[in-house]
Amino acid sequence: MDNMDLKGLADSELNQLADNIAELVTNAKSRLAQVVNTTLVATYWNVGKYIVEFEQQGNVKAKYGTSLLSSLSKILRLKLGKGYSHPNLNNMRKFYLLYPIFQTVSEKLSWSHICELITIDNDLERSFYEKECIAANWNVRSLRRQMDSALFLRVAASKDKEAILQLAQKGAVVQQPEDVVKETYTLEFLGLPEQNQYSEHDLEQKLIDNLQIFLLELGKGFTYVGRQYPLTIGNRHYHIDLVFYHRILKCFVLIDLKKNAVKHQDIGQMNMYMGYFAKEENAVDDNPPIGIILSRIKDDLLVEYATYGIDTQLFVSKYELYLPNKEELRRLVDGIMTDNAVCGNDNI
Repeated sequence: MDNMDLKGLADSELNQLADNIAELVTNAKSRLAQVVNTTLVATYWNVGKYIVEFEQQGNVKAKYGTSLLSSLSKILRLKLGKGYSHPNLNNMRKFYLLYPIFQTVSEKLSWSHICELITIDNDLERSFYEKECIAANWNVRSLRRQMDSALFLRVAASKDKEAILQLAQKGAVVQQPEDVVKETYTLEFLGLPEQNQYSEHDLEQKLIDNLQIFLLELGKGFTYVGRQYPLTIGNRHYHIDLVFYHRILKCFVLIDLKKNAVKHQDIGQMNMYMGYFAKEENAVDDNPPIGIILSRIKDDLLVEYATYGIDTQLFVSKYELYLPNKEELRRLVDGIMTDNAVCGNDNI
């Protein structure tokens, strides 16, 4: 095609050609990156296997933890360069011990993901984070945040033994409103003082400023719709603090923020909001909305009486401005698991 022909070629056609080529190259790079990651993870798993098999020969096993990995690291760094430090070799060894069958390792997990997961000693807890990481496509930073906030322990503490085992085997399954609402939300990422030196507006603004992390804390399936969502009922104007839509449950999720304790009139108001959305905002194929009142303090008895006979999709949850006490939660979950004979978890 000569210059005269090029002048007659529509810009849109040329742009479409460029878009097709760009998409082709981008997809190729993505596939290449996946192949590189899978190869790297497989290589490190095999390195771990070599180390463990070497250790199991006679007296060499006794040398592990003292000089074996340190000596091996010095030799490998001379032969291969960086990446084979003593800590890295220890991670490869632990990787093989925790995942003795390589086929069980998802290709969606990077080596960085694996290095985070193998720090978890509890098999149930590690399996949960692994399943959630894959299902929600968490990056390493998101995985670390969920581990730091004790997501598994927080969710497991409100369940029975069989439900905890299911969490570990399948991750968090979303089938009904109860599956997307936590009893307690951890909002340490807001950086607000634990004292009452902030307003509900400050809380709302901080959540919007940290929307990506808040969506992570809410869980899978949430999409942001808006803040201070306006509605008018009987010539009176109201505003819902935060509105989301849940892609899996196909419903709106309305969140009202309370700086202190929730009051009975707050529950009545949320029920009104839910009725409005069900009648005025829902599309034909939308399910009834979910309402969550998120408060600093929750009086369980007041909530029980105030919600009597009210829509079962209205929830009152607490929020905390600090990371939970993992050891207390762990003791609680361990207590649930040992109340009766624990089911086997060979398939986890």
